[in-house]
Amino acid sequence: MNRNELLDSLYDLTGRVAIVTGGSRGIGRAMAEAFAALGAHVVVASRKADACEETAAAIRDRGGVAIGCAVHMADLDSVRALVSTTVDTYHAIDIVVNNAANPLALPVGEWSEQAWDKSIGVNLQGPVFLVQAALPYLKESRHASVINVLSAAVYLRSEYRGLYAVGKSGLLAATRVMAGELAPFGIRVNALAPGSFDTYMMQQITEEQRIRNRDASPLKRIADVSEIVGPALLLASDAGSYMTGQVVSVDGGLTVH
Repeated sequence: MNRNELLDSLYDLTGRVAIVTGGSRGIGRAMAEAFAALGAHVVVASRKADACEETAAAIRDRGGVAIGCAVHMADLDSVRALVSTTVDTYHAIDIVVNNAANPLALPVGEWSEQAWDKSIGVNLQGPVFLVQAALPYLKESRHASVINVLSAAVYLRSEYRGLYAVGKSGLLAATRVMAGELAPFGIRVNALAPGSFDTYMMQQITEEQRIRNRDASPLKRIADVSEIVGPALLLASDAGSYMTGQVVSVDGGLTVH
Protein backbone atom coordinates (compact mmCIF):
# COMPACT_ATOMS: atom_id res chain seq x y z
CA MET A 1 0.00 0.00 0.00
CA ASN A 2 1.48 3.36 -1.01
CA ARG A 3 1.21 6.53 1.03
CA ASN A 4 -1.88 7.88 -0.74
CA GLU A 5 -3.69 4.56 -0.43
CA LEU A 6 -2.85 4.45 3.27
CA LEU A 7 -4.18 7.96 3.87
CA ASP A 8 -7.35 7.22 1.91
CA SER A 9 -7.94 4.01 3.84
CA LEU A 10 -7.58 5.64 7.25
CA TYR A 11 -10.73 7.70 6.82
CA ASP A 12 -12.64 5.35 4.55
CA LEU A 13 -16.08 4.53 5.99
CA THR A 14 -17.37 2.60 2.99
CA GLY A 15 -20.21 0.30 3.97
CA ARG A 16 -20.14 1.14 7.67
CA VAL A 17 -23.46 1.90 9.32
CA ALA A 18 -23.63 5.06 11.41
CA ILE A 19 -26.40 6.32 13.68
CA VAL A 20 -26.18 10.06 14.32
CA THR A 21 -28.64 11.44 16.86
CA GLY A 22 -29.39 15.11 16.66
CA GLY A 23 -28.38 14.58 13.06
CA SER A 24 -30.83 16.85 11.29
CA ARG A 25 -29.04 20.14 11.99
CA GLY A 26 -25.93 21.75 13.42
CA ILE A 27 -22.89 19.66 14.22
CA GLY A 28 -24.92 16.46 13.99
CA ARG A 29 -25.84 17.17 10.40
CA ALA A 30 -22.24 18.12 9.59
CA MET A 31 -21.10 14.75 10.93
CA ALA A 32 -23.84 12.81 9.15
CA GLU A 33 -23.02 14.44 5.81
CA ALA A 34 -19.29 13.84 6.26
CA PHE A 35 -19.74 10.19 7.17
CA ALA A 36 -21.95 9.65 4.13
CA ALA A 37 -19.44 11.43 1.88
CA LEU A 38 -16.83 8.90 2.98
CA GLY A 39 -19.07 5.95 2.22
CA ALA A 40 -21.03 5.28 5.40
CA HIS A 41 -24.68 4.29 5.42
CA VAL A 42 -26.17 6.89 7.73
CA VAL A 43 -29.26 6.97 9.93
CA VAL A 44 -30.17 10.58 10.62
CA ALA A 45 -32.07 10.64 13.91
CA SER A 46 -33.76 13.51 15.72
CA ARG A 47 -37.17 14.32 17.17
CA LYS A 48 -38.80 15.63 13.98
CA ALA A 49 -39.34 13.06 11.25
CA ASP A 50 -39.57 15.66 8.48
CA ALA A 51 -36.26 17.26 9.48
CA CYS A 52 -34.58 13.83 9.54
CA GLU A 53 -35.89 13.00 6.10
CA GLU A 54 -34.88 16.39 4.69
CA THR A 55 -31.29 15.83 5.79
CA ALA A 56 -31.29 12.22 4.58
CA ALA A 57 -32.68 13.33 1.22
CA ALA A 58 -29.97 15.97 0.89
CA ILE A 59 -27.36 13.28 1.52
CA ARG A 60 -28.94 10.99 -1.07
CA ASP A 61 -29.05 13.84 -3.58
CA ARG A 62 -25.25 14.04 -3.28
CA GLY A 63 -24.90 10.32 -3.94
CA GLY A 64 -24.79 9.17 -0.32
CA VAL A 65 -26.81 6.51 1.45
CA ALA A 66 -29.06 7.68 4.26
CA ILE A 67 -32.45 7.31 5.92
CA GLY A 68 -34.21 9.47 8.46
CA CYS A 69 -35.61 8.09 11.69
CA ALA A 70 -37.46 10.09 14.32
CA VAL A 71 -36.37 9.42 17.89
CA HIS A 72 -37.09 10.89 21.30
CA MET A 73 -33.99 10.18 23.34
CA ALA A 74 -35.81 10.40 26.68
CA ASP A 75 -38.18 7.63 25.56
CA LEU A 76 -36.36 4.32 25.77
CA ASP A 77 -38.90 2.54 23.57
CA SER A 78 -38.14 5.14 20.90
CA VAL A 79 -34.40 4.59 21.39
CA ARG A 80 -34.79 0.84 20.97
CA ALA A 81 -36.96 1.42 17.88
CA LEU A 82 -34.13 3.48 16.36
CA VAL A 83 -31.80 0.51 16.69
CA SER A 84 -34.41 -1.84 15.23
CA THR A 85 -35.00 0.45 12.24
CA THR A 86 -31.25 0.72 11.63
CA VAL A 87 -30.73 -3.04 11.72
CA ASP A 88 -33.83 -3.77 9.64
CA THR A 89 -32.56 -1.37 6.98
CA TYR A 90 -28.80 -1.92 6.98
CA HIS A 91 -28.35 -5.19 8.95
CA ALA A 92 -25.49 -3.81 11.04
CA ILE A 93 -24.31 -0.99 13.31
CA ASP A 94 -20.70 0.18 13.29
CA ILE A 95 -20.80 3.76 14.55
CA VAL A 96 -23.03 5.41 17.15
CA VAL A 97 -22.87 9.17 17.63
CA ASN A 98 -24.75 10.44 20.68
CA ASN A 99 -25.16 14.07 19.68
CA ALA A 100 -28.79 14.86 20.57
CA ALA A 101 -29.00 17.21 23.55
CA ASN A 102 -31.44 19.18 25.66
CA PRO A 103 -30.06 22.62 26.64
CA LEU A 104 -32.59 23.29 29.41
CA ALA A 105 -31.12 25.99 31.67
CA LEU A 106 -32.38 26.67 35.20
CA PRO A 107 -30.62 28.12 38.26
CA VAL A 108 -29.99 25.95 41.30
CA GLY A 109 -33.07 26.13 43.50
CA GLU A 110 -35.42 26.03 40.53
CA TRP A 111 -34.68 22.52 39.33
CA SER A 112 -37.91 20.55 39.22
CA GLU A 113 -38.34 16.80 38.98
CA GLN A 114 -39.89 17.28 35.55
CA ALA A 115 -36.95 19.39 34.35
CA TRP A 116 -34.49 16.86 35.77
CA ASP A 117 -36.19 13.95 34.02
CA LYS A 118 -36.33 15.84 30.73
CA SER A 119 -32.71 16.99 30.78
CA ILE A 120 -31.11 13.83 32.13
CA GLY A 121 -33.33 11.68 29.92
CA VAL A 122 -32.03 13.26 26.72
CA ASN A 123 -28.46 14.10 27.76
CA LEU A 124 -27.54 10.93 29.67
CA GLN A 125 -30.13 8.18 29.93
CA GLY A 126 -30.98 8.03 26.23
CA PRO A 127 -27.36 7.93 25.02
CA VAL A 128 -26.41 5.22 27.52
CA PHE A 129 -29.33 3.03 26.58
CA LEU A 130 -28.79 3.62 22.87
CA VAL A 131 -25.30 2.18 23.18
CA GLN A 132 -26.68 -0.71 25.21
CA ALA A 133 -29.37 -1.46 22.62
CA ALA A 134 -26.78 -1.29 19.82
CA LEU A 135 -24.23 -3.36 21.71
CA PRO A 136 -24.96 -6.77 20.16
CA TYR A 137 -24.38 -5.29 16.70
CA LEU A 138 -21.34 -3.26 17.73
CA LYS A 139 -19.79 -6.49 19.02
CA GLU A 140 -20.18 -7.98 15.54
CA SER A 141 -18.45 -5.03 13.86
CA ARG A 142 -14.73 -4.99 13.08
CA HIS A 143 -14.72 -1.19 13.23
CA ALA A 144 -17.04 -0.34 16.13
CA SER A 145 -16.88 3.22 17.40
CA VAL A 146 -19.06 5.16 19.82
CA ILE A 147 -18.76 8.94 19.94
CA ASN A 148 -20.47 10.74 22.81
CA VAL A 149 -20.82 14.47 22.24
CA LEU A 150 -20.30 16.28 25.53
CA SER A 151 -19.66 19.99 26.01
CA ALA A 152 -16.92 22.23 27.30
CA ALA A 153 -19.40 22.74 30.14
CA VAL A 154 -18.15 19.54 31.77
CA TYR A 155 -14.85 21.31 32.55
CA LEU A 156 -16.32 24.65 33.64
CA ARG A 157 -18.47 25.95 36.50
CA SER A 158 -21.36 26.29 34.04
CA GLU A 159 -23.50 28.54 36.19
CA TYR A 160 -27.20 28.48 35.23
CA ARG A 161 -26.54 25.54 32.93
CA GLY A 162 -26.33 23.04 35.75
CA LEU A 163 -28.81 20.46 34.52
CA TYR A 164 -27.09 20.35 31.15
CA ALA A 165 -23.64 20.14 32.71
CA VAL A 166 -24.71 17.38 35.12
CA GLY A 167 -26.07 15.24 32.28
CA LYS A 168 -23.05 15.77 30.07
CA SER A 169 -20.69 15.09 32.98
CA GLY A 170 -22.51 11.82 33.55
CA LEU A 171 -22.01 10.99 29.90
CA LEU A 172 -18.29 11.72 30.32
CA ALA A 173 -18.15 9.16 33.13
CA ALA A 174 -20.14 6.69 31.03
CA THR A 175 -17.68 7.18 28.16
CA ARG A 176 -14.77 6.13 30.34
CA VAL A 177 -16.61 3.17 31.86
CA MET A 178 -17.78 1.94 28.47
CA ALA A 179 -14.30 2.33 26.99
CA GLY A 180 -12.84 0.07 29.63
CA GLU A 181 -15.55 -2.57 29.62
CA LEU A 182 -16.04 -2.75 25.86
CA ALA A 183 -12.38 -2.72 24.82
CA PRO A 184 -12.19 -6.55 24.93
CA PHE A 185 -14.81 -6.59 22.17
CA GLY A 186 -12.85 -4.17 20.01
CA ILE A 187 -15.39 -1.39 20.59
CA ARG A 188 -13.85 2.06 20.96
CA VAL A 189 -15.73 4.68 22.99
CA ASN A 190 -14.59 8.29 22.88
CA ALA A 191 -16.10 11.74 23.26
CA LEU A 192 -16.06 15.17 21.72
CA ALA A 193 -16.36 18.25 23.92
CA PRO A 194 -17.35 21.20 21.71
CA GLY A 195 -17.12 24.80 22.76
CA SER A 196 -19.12 27.56 21.06
CA PHE A 197 -20.41 26.50 17.66
CA ASP A 198 -22.80 28.37 15.39
CA THR A 199 -25.76 26.05 15.98
CA TYR A 200 -29.46 26.46 16.64
CA MET A 201 -28.71 26.41 20.37
CA MET A 202 -26.26 29.28 20.00
CA GLN A 203 -28.72 31.25 17.89
CA GLN A 204 -31.30 31.22 20.70
CA ILE A 205 -29.19 33.23 23.15
CA THR A 206 -28.91 37.00 23.41
CA GLU A 207 -26.32 38.99 21.49
CA GLU A 208 -24.60 39.83 24.77
CA GLN A 209 -24.32 36.14 25.64
CA ARG A 210 -23.09 35.36 22.14
CA ILE A 211 -20.31 37.94 22.41
CA ARG A 212 -19.33 36.60 25.84
CA ASN A 213 -19.16 33.05 24.44
CA ARG A 214 -17.16 34.26 21.45
CA ASP A 215 -14.57 36.03 23.55
CA ALA A 216 -14.20 33.33 26.22
CA SER A 217 -11.73 31.23 24.23
CA PRO A 218 -8.23 32.27 23.13
CA LEU A 219 -9.27 32.02 19.48
CA LYS A 220 -12.09 34.50 20.20
CA ARG A 221 -14.57 33.29 17.67
CA ILE A 222 -17.54 30.98 17.35
CA ALA A 223 -16.81 27.88 15.29
CA ASP A 224 -18.57 26.85 12.13
CA VAL A 225 -20.22 23.44 12.35
CA SER A 226 -17.86 22.13 9.68
CA GLU A 227 -15.04 22.41 12.20
CA ILE A 228 -16.35 19.42 14.14
CA VAL A 229 -15.92 17.14 11.11
CA GLY A 230 -12.18 16.49 11.37
CA PRO A 231 -12.21 15.42 15.02
CA ALA A 232 -15.36 13.35 14.48
CA LEU A 233 -13.82 11.51 11.53
CA LEU A 234 -10.71 10.80 13.57
CA LEU A 235 -12.78 9.08 16.25
CA ALA A 236 -15.16 7.31 13.86
CA SER A 237 -12.60 5.92 11.44
CA ASP A 238 -9.53 3.68 11.50
CA ALA A 239 -7.43 6.85 11.80
CA GLY A 240 -8.29 6.72 15.51
CA SER A 241 -7.97 2.96 15.87
CA TYR A 242 -5.75 3.20 18.98
CA MET A 243 -7.94 5.78 20.75
CA THR A 244 -10.50 4.85 23.37
CA GLY A 245 -11.72 6.47 26.57
CA GLN A 246 -10.56 9.88 25.33
CA VAL A 247 -12.22 13.28 25.20
CA VAL A 248 -11.25 15.49 22.28
CA SER A 249 -11.93 19.12 23.13
CA VAL A 250 -12.91 21.27 20.15
CA ASP A 251 -13.34 24.56 21.94
CA GLY A 252 -10.86 27.11 20.62
CA GLY A 253 -8.66 26.64 23.68
CA LEU A 254 -11.42 27.46 26.17
CA THR A 255 -10.47 24.59 28.45
CA VAL A 256 -7.05 23.18 29.26
CA HIS A 257 -6.97 19.80 31.00
